[in-house]
Amino acid sequence: MLVVMNKTATAMEINAVVAAIEAKGLTARPIPGGQRVAIGVLHNQGHIDASPFLGLPGVKEVIPVTRPYKLVSREFQPDDSIIRVGENAIGNGHLTIIAGPCAIESERQALTIARLVKQSGAKLFRGGAFKPRTSPYAFQGLGEDGLKILARVRDATGMPVVTEAMDHELFDLVEEYADVVQIGTRNMQNFSLLRRAGRSDKAILLKRGLSATIEEWLMAAEYIMEAGNARVILCERGVRTFAHHSRNTLDLSAVPVVQKESHLPIIVDPSHAAGRRDQVIPLSRAAVAVGAHGLMVEVHHQPETALSDGAQSLYPEQFTELCSQVAPIFRIFRPDGIAPVISIP
Repeated sequence: MLVVMNKTATAMEINAVVAAIEAKGLTARPIPGGQRVAIGVLHNQGHIDASPFLGLPGVKEVIPVTRPYKLVSREFQPDDSIIRVGENAIGNGHLTIIAGPCAIESERQALTIARLVKQSGAKLFRGGAFKPRTSPYAFQGLGEDGLKILARVRDATGMPVVTEAMDHELFDLVEEYADVVQIGTRNMQNFSLLRRAGRSDKAILLKRGLSATIEEWLMAAEYIMEAGNARVILCERGVRTFAHHSRNTLDLSAVPVVQKESHLPIIVDPSHAAGRRDQVIPLSRAAVAVGAHGLMVEVHHQPETALSDGAQSLYPEQFTELCSQVAPIFRIFRPDGIAPVISIP
């Protein structure tokens, strides 16, 4: 249920509604909006009688929420959220490109790639310090040494860094170094990790699971937001199908569906969807055309020697071409009037 306050509602009236909700053993979550405050009601077991709240001063209306996910839903928050990371904004009206190697291999490798992608237009730098690999014999990442390299990349280039936390036991360490903590596709329903991410003040990049429905994906985001962290960015990276012409099948229809259902920003990872370098640029163009708020692209200056996912990593000159192609597409489809947004620092 959502209790919508009048535009003129005072702080005292809002607090009175919160107290009334909590007196019934429920959780109240105030949600500031562009013009008015709404108060979400959580942890109810079934129908809630709206009449006790409708008579309270400052209350405009009470709206039932029909979706199983609440905090991520547009029913709870109709205005788009924009997630701010450093000087960068991810969400409506912005196209944010995140780029870097699949894995951090050395400081020289990371700095070389970071400087090249920044020059071409990347705003955030991605790189894996801990790598969840299908094979136990594959390169598993440099661990904390990789995180320290990411910190030096940020210091040298000014770009915020994105890296993955593989489990809740490693989250504290990753959180110490990262600006955005990624929860990878294999961990989308790692609920202890999601709850730990919900207690963080860092932005969380939540990738869709290999075979997850959109509802399951949004429910995973709900775990994070319910625990207190509203800084969630969704990432479509392809789902597993019967196809063999690419590693996964990029579900571009997920972008408009998510934007209809949720106020959270959504970006696309064409590299992991394709698994093949020649498909990354066309998929990036399509992702921007369908309305994605950003891209996360793997780039390597020597992909033939990369320790992880070299076959899908663009050469720097290809990444430059990608940036030059998606920019005019974004300008064509960007709305003239930007809708109201909720800015989350």
